Amino acid sequence: MRAFVFGAGFSGQAFAREIAGSAEFIGGTTRSAEKASALAQCGMTPFLFDGSVLTSEIASALASVTHLVISIAPGEDADPAFLAARETVLEAMPALEWIGYLSTVGVYGDHGCAWVDEQSGCRPVSRRSAARLDAEERWRALGEERGCPLAVLRLSGIYGPGRNAFVNLEKGTARRIIKTGQVFNRVYVDDVAGALAHLAQDRISGVFNVSDDRPSPSQDVVEYAARLMGVEPPPEVPFESAGLGPMARSFYGECKRVANGRIKAAGYRFRYPEYTVALDAMWRDDTWRGYS
Repeated sequence: MRAFVFGAGFSGQAFAREIAGSAEFIGGTTRSAEKASALAQCGMTPFLFDGSVLTSEIASALASVTHLVISIAPGEDADPAFLAARETVLEAMPALEWIGYLSTVGVYGDHGCAWVDEQSGCRPVSRRSAARLDAEERWRALGEERGCPLAVLRLSGIYGPGRNAFVNLEKGTARRIIKTGQVFNRVYVDDVAGALAHLAQDRISGVFNVSDDRPSPSQDVVEYAARLMGVEPPPEVPFESAGLGPMARSFYGECKRVANGRIKAAGYRFRYPEYTVALDAMWRDDTWRGYS
């Protein structure tokens, strides 16, 4: 495998660690030269990408890439990676065998806390989720035009080392916001990487929800983490008086329970099937502050 990740952030770097022992090459983009060292530490060759034009270095690397992963959020107009790389994918990547696009379960919109799967209707509410759905369609069409299998991974809220309730409790930013009946879906970053690697290695195409088995109220996660830390959880705050900004309020304006049967049927088994397993492991192994 010769892999390349557009947008090598939290999930992209986890994917690099996942395949570092078997991949011949792993390239990844970042907007900042200061972040290049983080990519190198997880086995990636870093490339600067400003979100508009492919550099000659990126174009040269893509010429021998077998697996392409897109983990850049779309902008106001469209996915910058799509706009920049479309012609290269079609005409200058002879070795390309598979494309993976990291999307979000936000494309489903609000389903009144009912279960959704990959056959459920997509009715995104926010502009960012609508842009994700549009990007999914663009990449899917490009994959078909190129004759290349493409997998869309619809991800729940991602957490892991450095991004979790322990960190928020330590910083004093954790909140227990109570909205009756509200649940959220989440997924541990290593399961994002594991599912991505599984689909990539077998060149599997299709749409897959990558979310754990236990959609839960956010306050439950905070309370469980506080119990492990031996600290008092923050006080409960009713949603109506929480003073949330527009983006945070939009998250609470949608409720669904995301089913993950299709990715399991494709052969992937979650390492952290619910948040309690993941928090237990991070606390036990002292990895919750981040990767060393």
